Amino acid sequence: MGRLAPLVRAEDGPPPPRHTRRTAAGWRIRVGTFAATAAMVSAGLVLGAHPAAAAPAPVRLTSASCPNEIVQGQTSGCVTELQNLLNAHGAGLTVDGQFGTATLYAVREYQAATAIAVDGRVGPATKSKLYATGGSAPAPVVLTSSSCPANIVQGAKGGCVTELQRLLVHHGYAVDVDGDFGAGTASAVRSFQSAHGLTADGQVGTNTKRALYDTDESPSTGLDLRSASCPQNIVEGQSGGCVATLQSLLNGKGQSVDVDGSFGPQTLAAVKAFQSASGLSADGQVGPNTKAALYANIGGGGGNGAPAPVNLTSASCPNEIVQGQRSGCVTELQSLLNHHGADLAVDGDFGPLTDSAVRDFQAEKGLAVDGHVGPDTKAALYGAVTPPSSPAPGGGYAKILDVAEAEVGTVEGSARANSYGAAVGLSLSTSNYAWCATFVSWVAKQTGASSYRNSYVSGWVKQARAGNYHLSVTTNPQPGDIVAFDWDGGSDFTGGNEHIGIVRTVSGGSSFTTVEGNTSNPNGGSDGVYVKTRSTSSGYDVVFIRVR
Repeated sequence: MGRLAPLVRAEDGPPPPRHTRRTAAGWRIRVGTFAATAAMVSAGLVLGAHPAAAAPAPVRLTSASCPNEIVQGQTSGCVTELQNLLNAHGAGLTVDGQFGTATLYAVREYQAATAIAVDGRVGPATKSKLYATGGSAPAPVVLTSSSCPANIVQGAKGGCVTELQRLLVHHGYAVDVDGDFGAGTASAVRSFQSAHGLTADGQVGTNTKRALYDTDESPSTGLDLRSASCPQNIVEGQSGGCVATLQSLLNGKGQSVDVDGSFGPQTLAAVKAFQSASGLSADGQVGPNTKAALYANIGGGGGNGAPAPVNLTSASCPNEIVQGQRSGCVTELQSLLNHHGADLAVDGDFGPLTDSAVRDFQAEKGLAVDGHVGPDTKAALYGAVTPPSSPAPGGGYAKILDVAEAEVGTVEGSARANSYGAAVGLSLSTSNYAWCATFVSWVAKQTGASSYRNSYVSGWVKQARAGNYHLSVTTNPQPGDIVAFDWDGGSDFTGGNEHIGIVRTVSGGSSFTTVEGNTSNPNGGSDGVYVKTRSTSSGYDVVFIRVR
């Protein structure tokens, strides 16, 4: 297998001159591109992978052949059907009939989006909703593979069209992911082509495919440590997707390691600490017992499921919800915490992991960190999750800065930061991709200021220049406007050397301050959401975007 091309991650400062090749401050080299990763996953060529076996034939979830609840760890035609249904809603899963981590996260995202208790368990409510909201689509097929035609055109059907539609959704276009290239998909393709300087003929050929996959995102492969894709024993010195998954799981268990896919001394220490806390032999080797312990509390709930969720502010819930309680109020609490990036089993049981997630949430929101879910914590849990109901176009504009400023201090790689990706359909650590535009998309979603979402800076600029989605370019910036930076100059916002944030103050002349995600900590330490001082006369191009 050939090496993946290195990917330059644009961050909060201009790059070195183009003639230099060194890595300077404000840059990180990331390995992997969406196209290459997707192609490898489709082919089963992830690190250490064995050739993928054919998925079991799909079985309708509501049939007697499927269990009442489909949960992580199962392999069957019911899981094949589940994955097809999730892909119909843009999940982009590899359809292999195995309910692993990627499928678990996709289920949880779907449940969150459709107001179902977020427990990762596919029971009657989730099954019914999956069929009621669109049915199944063919499994996605990588557009650049030999399975797809050189030119995909209107009238085509199948997995290549599913993948096309999934990518269009990722770029912010509202299309149904149904595997049917109809008029709506054709219109979105032409709009995408125009926005990227391509011939707007509606045909998805080589150049359009390349542009669809041209991204600074690095979606995770969603490897399950217990699958044949990962070594039986994961040890120090190894690297790749299995190690990245290990690191994410360790962080979910209270450790704090960089999710960089490299098993070094820091990861070794975290593994040993986890093994000791779990009563395992602390040898630093991640074998079957350690893997089982890592997955033990994220599968979602116990044998009989969680109590039905109860709104935390109702008279049925106590004024303060605390550790040791078990009820539908705790079910609701755990679901809300998962909305904010926690990875809890939603079982209605307020145990130590839920207590830890509550404390993390309180710390991130500037609340008293006592683990007690009282009125202030309840209000914060609902306030950040629920955007204004049915806002008028651009009606959330005035709240953009308030929502953005409330996130200042959120550290990259934290559960809170990682939760921003849900706005653009991503569930991966912010340590693994350039997430400045994802943060802006998240703010827009929370406020209802614009329906536009995109993880590319170029997308925001192009839509503003076109006057779409209640976005426009302004030369008179105000607090709450969006600001895009092109570190290379030329105002073309291409090449991966861009950044974006939200205007905080304007002091006159060329100076202004911003709230930015994916930016360096002014006091040193990890990147995150911070306030920065910027200028329109610093050798890079700036575009201000009005959201009204």
